[in-house]
Amino acid sequence: MKPGTNLIDIEVETRYVESQSNPESRRYVFSYTITIRNDGLQAARLMKRHWIITDANGKIQEVKGDGVVGEQPHLNPGEAFRYTSGTVLDTPVGSMEGSYEMVDPEGNPFEASIPLFVLQRPGSLH
Repeated sequence: MKPGTNLIDIEVETRYVESQSNPESRRYVFSYTITIRNDGLQAARLMKRHWIITDANGKIQEVKGDGVVGEQPHLNPGEAFRYTSGTVLDTPVGSMEGSYEMVDPEGNPFEASIPLFVLQRPGSLH
């Protein structure tokens, strides 16, 4: 494979969803919006997702599944796909990281890493 063939850029925006959270019941809801951009030289399709979600107590949830939000987006070079999803934590602070399994036009799999990002209720970290 040539260098630069499979370059997937991932950007994350997070938000605390106060209206769905209930701190008295240890329920903290967060949404995250992901933008997946194909900066490579060939098309790619997102086949699977793998998330590692960790709360402030060290509790880890692992989530694996096909696609994202019911889709397996196909991205030509220069194209982007954006979606919003969410997660619930027992603590006001946590983190997520993971990867997408992508395939190139010949069906060869490759991994696009999702860098660690923090989920936090406003005011919970000083």
